[in-house]
Amino acid sequence: MVRSIMIQGTGSNVGKSVLVAGLARAYTRRGLRVAPFKPQNMSNNAAVTENGGEIGRAQALQARAAMRPTHTDMNPILLKPETDTGAQIIVQGQRAGTMKAGDYRKHKSKLLGAALDSFDRLCADADLVLIEGAGSPAETNLRQGDIANMGFACAAGVPVVLVGDIHRGGVIAQLVGTQAVLDPDDLATIRGFAVNRFKGDVSLFDEGRDDIAARTGWPCLGVVPWFNDAWRLPAEDMMDIRSHAGGACKVAVPQLERMANFDDLDPLAAEPGLTVEVIPAGRPLPGDADLVLLPGSKSTIGDLAYFRAQGWDIDLYAHVRRGGHVLGLCGGYQMLGRTIADPDGVDGRPGTVNGLGLLDVETVMAGQKQVTLRAAKALPGGEPVAGYEIHMGRTEGPDCARAWLEVEGRPEGAASADGRIRGSYLHGLFASDAFRTSYLAGLGVASDVAYEDGVDRTLDALADHLEQHMDLDLLLSLAEKPKSGTRM
Repeated sequence: MVRSIMIQGTGSNVGKSVLVAGLARAYTRRGLRVAPFKPQNMSNNAAVTENGGEIGRAQALQARAAMRPTHTDMNPILLKPETDTGAQIIVQGQRAGTMKAGDYRKHKSKLLGAALDSFDRLCADADLVLIEGAGSPAETNLRQGDIANMGFACAAGVPVVLVGDIHRGGVIAQLVGTQAVLDPDDLATIRGFAVNRFKGDVSLFDEGRDDIAARTGWPCLGVVPWFNDAWRLPAEDMMDIRSHAGGACKVAVPQLERMANFDDLDPLAAEPGLTVEVIPAGRPLPGDADLVLLPGSKSTIGDLAYFRAQGWDIDLYAHVRRGGHVLGLCGGYQMLGRTIADPDGVDGRPGTVNGLGLLDVETVMAGQKQVTLRAAKALPGGEPVAGYEIHMGRTEGPDCARAWLEVEGRPEGAASADGRIRGSYLHGLFASDAFRTSYLAGLGVASDVAYEDGVDRTLDALADHLEQHMDLDLLLSLAEKPKSGTRM
């Protein structure tokens, strides 16, 4: 019989995604068939699933932790912000259009059926479904029509564990305050609480833990110390992107306003011979960078304007004159070309803009959105590469004759005549150890890192961490058979 439980947080970025990944690995190691689920997510760092759609990268990591294939049912509603007030809507893995935030709030309750259908299908093939909430259930102004937290918990009939983040301070108020503002029906779903990201001697918080339990009447499932290796796991939120100090070879990454699919940075950050420096707005690109990596973007033309507004175009041209290397991936690849044409306004306003002109290629934003896992090989060495495409548009031009990848028999990417400037639509290529080793050798960096093995070792270490600091037997006993999830 399938059981389910939902992990909600007292706010965004309290560590829910990492906790669910660790729980998924822990319960999978106990012999349970575990499936992760998040009814609604908001992220531009999407993963491509094995059934050909998009989900949040956190759910892809959680699926990996549960040792099962990724599927669009794991995150049926995905919002991909394009502007400050609007987002692309992905429903069960497929693009359903673009909607302003105000309009989405009016219509989001209509998407509850899609979320419940996906949840049902997951329940049909699992012993335990671990559900992750989004943001906080205490945002009472968002409760009407909610499908991300208590709205889904009540509709599906699943119990909730509330997680607070002590690292940001005020965790007692976070948890007790959340109880104070919830309606009785929502409160009835909560079975316990946990405190995450404690630094230091956990016993020093015994009185605080007991005070929360006394004030709320909820049992504590654990006070979880800071997990130092969390940075080794793929990041989902742009808030989690940070520079990583390593060796003398420096990779500079401009932090675009709508940066997307930045998982390309994770394997590079794991390299001890590299320093990965993420450059925020208002700071110049460092003059001592060996490689400038232009990441993906959810709004290529908008982010190109943002890039220029920071003066980064001037910095990039100086970097090239000094003999530096440049790599553009997906949206970053499009920016490196001579022009970007958007006749139908799929990326914003219709029109054509000048690119950075470092590659002799031109991009047209047209055609169907590509959302596909890819098997490729590097040229000329033939190193195997596994990656994915997730983009609108096509890019053509003379520099495509110097393709440096071959994707399923066709050339992919473009390069300058001296090979120092390259672009490609293929994401995820640095996770392939042989390719990454070969590419970094061109920068004078030796690599012997087994990246994917390192992610799995970190998931196992995370599961061990939670086994030690949470009462996983109690948590499992609190999981219940959902109201939904029994119709299949």
